[in-house]
Amino acid sequence: MNAQDIITFFQAHPEFFDEHPDLLNQLTVPHPMNGQAISLTERQLLTLREKLAQVQGKLAELVSFGEENDVIAEKVHRLTLSLLLAESFEAVNFAVYNHLQEDFAVPHVALRIWNSILKRPVPEFIEVSEELRFFAADLRQPYCGPAAPHGEILGWFGENGAFLESIALIPLRRDAQIFGMLALGSEDPQRFFPEMGTMYVERIGDLVGAAVLKQIG
Repeated sequence: MNAQDIITFFQAHPEFFDEHPDLLNQLTVPHPMNGQAISLTERQLLTLREKLAQVQGKLAELVSFGEENDVIAEKVHRLTLSLLLAESFEAVNFAVYNHLQEDFAVPHVALRIWNSILKRPVPEFIEVSEELRFFAADLRQPYCGPAAPHGEILGWFGENGAFLESIALIPLRRDAQIFGMLALGSEDPQRFFPEMGTMYVERIGDLVGAAVLKQIG
């Protein structure tokens, strides 16, 4: 008889230990931590405690994620209210920079707008290269990752651009057309990374894009 035969027997006769209750205390197995002999009942209790600890850990992780999402949602809500109340491009611009830097603690923020009839003598309307426009048009979702490959965009941050390690690039859309980009930068290489979720980043991009379009037409 091999191990599989024993497993098959117990699966076929679940009543075996009910009919032989003393056997549970007589049979011993090594303790998983110290190797001391313990009964099958004790080993089962240890296994159940381990599974319970894993479930509790997963539950705590889910609660933590939920609380974090609630905090982010509240920040997005405050940004939304500020953008709704903005009555000029300057007010929109202030709300974007203020909320992202102060509320979301993003160290560096830059906004660029193109394909607009309205022009302003401010950095947000400085011309960008055709190559960058093509890059933005190809983005199906925000880019999050290393800052190094994006030299032109790093220039938007002035002297700080040389020190940025990670960035998030969010295209601003008018239907299917890209008319600008919101760039977020950090000296922390893990602040924006390829595997991060972008749902809230995309929503911020939609909000900013809609608010900008309202003012520039």
